[in-house]
Amino acid sequence: MMTFNDVVEVIKSLSIAEKQKIQLLLKQYIREERRDEIYDNFKLAQVEQQEGELKFSSNINELRQMIEE
Repeated sequence: MMTFNDVVEVIKSLSIAEKQKIQLLLKQYIREERRDEIYDNFKLAQVEQQEGELKFSSNINELRQMIEE
């Protein structure tokens, strides 16, 4: 199994074109993972809303108090 440092060393030895391709792939992977995380949070919020666990307010002082809880 390769360590992080091994991976870095291999990447350093690649051509510029290969490094750019890895950069594009990493951006895509990060974007996909972030999208999945956002979706999971959305689904969790839906469940919390259905169970009546979410609180809403348009009063700024009440919102501050809710954040501190």
